[in-house]
Amino acid sequence: MSETTFELDPRLAADTVLVASLALCDVRLMNDTRFPWLVLTPRRAGLVEICDLADDEQCVLWREVKLASQALRETAPHDKLNLGALGNIVRQLHVHVVGRREGDAAWPGPVWGSGKAVAYEAEALARMLEALRKALAR
Repeated sequence: MSETTFELDPRLAADTVLVASLALCDVRLMNDTRFPWLVLTPRRAGLVEICDLADDEQCVLWREVKLASQALRETAPHDKLNLGALGNIVRQLHVHVVGRREGDAAWPGPVWGSGKAVAYEAEALARMLEALRKALAR
C-alpha cells in the first residue's frame, strides 16, 4: 500500500463488492449471504488504526459507520449489530458492520474464521446492492 495513493487491500477487494462511496469511506458488502455485513474503508493511504485519522476525519468515520449501520438495519433485519476494526490479517484500516441473528452460522461466536463464505447469486446481489444504495442515500 503506497503512502501517497490509496489502494484497496487485495483481500478486501476479493471478498467484497462496492456499494457506495461516501465522503470518507467506501462502503463495501461482504460477499457472504450468511451474514449481512458491510465493510467501510477510508480512502486514505497508509492507515492502519482509527487513531491514524485526523480528529475531524474520525468524526466523519463514525458518522459514516452510523449511516451504514442504519442502512443495514433497514435492508437486512438482525438481532444485534457488531462493529469491529480488527486488522489482524488485513492491516489496512477498515471497519466491519455486521448484522447478527440468533442461530446464524457463527452464533454466538465471532463471524471471522467461521466456516466458508456463501457468495450471493447475481440477482440476490443486485437486489441487496440496490436496497443498500437506496438506504445510504437517505
